[in-house]
Amino acid sequence: MSFAIDKHFCGDVLVDSAVFVEAKKCVQEAYEIELAFITKKECCKDELEVIKGQDQLKRSSFEDYKLDQQLYLTSFVTVYNQLFVSLAKQVIPHKNYSPPNLVTDIHVLDRVFII
Repeated sequence: MSFAIDKHFCGDVLVDSAVFVEAKKCVQEAYEIELAFITKKECCKDELEVIKGQDQLKRSSFEDYKLDQQLYLTSFVTVYNQLFVSLAKQVIPHKNYSPPNLVTDIHVLDRVFII
């Protein structure tokens, strides 16, 4: 990946820097253009720095790895994927069940007690 950095200096002071776009000019740019006609010397200057990236990339396939590397990679991916498998949602059949209203206490009515 290559990219460019554009810098605008007013005198020795960095006013703006931008990546991929043009840097903003300072407020005195219009005044400096008129002054440059008179003195033939400019105060503001622009610098463009281009950073070159790598042009050729090495591409490899799964078959290019050794057998033990293939085994390790396959087992790692399999175990890693198993970490994110969620458990089945448990169904509670009596979750919304409400017991019937008690009219009388049947144990007392029949006189059946656990001793």
